Amino acid sequence: MAGETKERILNTALALFSQRGYLGTSMSDIANELGMTKGALYKHYTSKQEILDRITARMGKLDQERAQAYQMPDAEPDGFAEAYRNTPAEKIRTYSVAQFRHWTEDGFSARFRKLLTLEQYRDPAFATLYQNYLASGPVAYMAEIFRTMTDSNESAMQLALEFYGPIYLLYSIYDGTEDKEAVIQQLQTHIDCFIRRMEQTQREEGKA
Repeated sequence: MAGETKERILNTALALFSQRGYLGTSMSDIANELGMTKGALYKHYTSKQEILDRITARMGKLDQERAQAYQMPDAEPDGFAEAYRNTPAEKIRTYSVAQFRHWTEDGFSARFRKLLTLEQYRDPAFATLYQNYLASGPVAYMAEIFRTMTDSNESAMQLALEFYGPIYLLYSIYDGTEDKEAVIQQLQTHIDCFIRRMEQTQREEGKA
């Protein structure tokens, strides 16, 4: 029962954070939304910061589980880029689409993304989270992957930007349209075209 209540608090708090912002939401707001007293809320979480920490920890765990489920290399161990390079293109495509759907369709993760988008300009800690999850983090990851396929760091970064830039833009397009599946189709088309172009380039270089 206590576990269910804690879960309900996390989901309610994140919903409020994504609508009003973290700074614009108080513990009283969370308690009122839940229909409980502030004292009862404090029995489960000692502060708003603790709630945020639990939410962030949940996101990290979801990221790990998703990478494992799709058998994708971890970003930490040495050699992950080589492992990624040897991953079939179809698996990369499937995982990339799953990532996008995760950030847009999963209620918890979509609200977390919106929270980071709201608060990135107000608080340096949120700015760091935003960069790590949605901006410089994904680009750096892809640049490391493409480094195994190119002759310079600059070329790898350019490829990473060409791959991830449209995906980043599609988050905003997805949020602003009613035709969500059309955006998913645009995403799949982008990934397919990019992979075909990369494969063609590798074939041509192999012949040279």
